[in-house]
Amino acid sequence: MIGMQNRQAAGLLMGRILLGLIFVVSGIGKIGKFATVAGFMSAKGMPMSELLLVATIALEILGGLAIILGWKARWAAAAIFLFLIPTTLIFHPFWNADPASYQNQLNHFLKNLAIMGGMLYLVLLGAGRFSVDHGDARTRAVIAD
Repeated sequence: MIGMQNRQAAGLLMGRILLGLIFVVSGIGKIGKFATVAGFMSAKGMPMSELLLVATIALEILGGLAIILGWKARWAAAAIFLFLIPTTLIFHPFWNADPASYQNQLNHFLKNLAIMGGMLYLVLLGAGRFSVDHGDARTRAVIAD
């Protein structure tokens, strides 16, 4: 069924675009607010906040673009998945939130868990046929599995 395969490939492409877009937009947004974000990170106890922020921006933009394009998407998704573990625990500890911010922090925590689920899908299923990786003969065998 060629139609079903095209729908699945298109669905994987749309999923990659939606997953990657949040990181590209977030990374670009951090550039314009660099000092503010670095200060926020320092307030949360992050050492070398400016250096970590540069690494965060690079991971978000480059990782997000890699996911969108389907280039080394499994690796990018794994890196973002691992990045989200400390990010979620440090920046969205709803269990310590005051009553006014509890719901907001819980929502962000759960949103990050959902994104992590999407990253796991991408790590396990790969980028699909409509991806840069699909054109690489070495990855076609992995994608076909």
